[in-house]
Amino acid sequence: MTFSDIFKSSFLENVTSVSLLDMALALLFSFGIGMFIFLVYQKTYQGVMYSSSFGTTLIALTMITTIVILAVTSNVVLSLGMVGALSIVRFRTAIKEPLDIAFLFWAIADGIVLAAGMLPLAIIGSVLIGLILLVFVNRKTHCCPYIVVLSCVNSFAEQSARSFLESRVLRSVVKSKSASEGSVDLNLEVRLKEDNTDFINALSEMDGVTSAILLSYNGDYMG
Repeated sequence: MTFSDIFKSSFLENVTSVSLLDMALALLFSFGIGMFIFLVYQKTYQGVMYSSSFGTTLIALTMITTIVILAVTSNVVLSLGMVGALSIVRFRTAIKEPLDIAFLFWAIADGIVLAAGMLPLAIIGSVLIGLILLVFVNRKTHCCPYIVVLSCVNSFAEQSARSFLESRVLRSVVKSKSASEGSVDLNLEVRLKEDNTDFINALSEMDGVTSAILLSYNGDYMG
């Protein structure tokens, strides 16, 4: 093998398959859109504990997807090998919030669209998706379910407290109940009539009620 054969290798030929300008523009726009996705994620996060590393992952994922798709679109043979290589990758991290899945697919989709050169679609689509998420996720409504944790000294106090609670909320359903000597504990799911939680103060001051706690509830956690 001579030096001439080395410089004629397919590896060196692939160096110029993607121009530096295309790479720079694609990565610049992917970083900008990744930052936008990250900011929307910050504004719409409603989980228990915010993870800054996941937000950073969204930026990196947008840029990494852009790099991969740029390489795939420049070489058909490479695209076939990439499919086989990526098929062996397995992710074991559990997704705790369902909305996080949407952000992951959003970052991947924008990376693919940007690398394909569809810049208007990536920008306009991202803006629309971000606005929709900001409007619907951050919308506050009194119809959201709440959990009332109620402790009473006896069954008579329980009935009085439940009657008062049912008169102040739209709906009340017992989720669990435990009783012991001198104590009755209940967990009730309630729907409020309006965005006013002052009734919980009056409930805690009733005779025979030792404590009354109101918790927001989304089916996965309470807080």
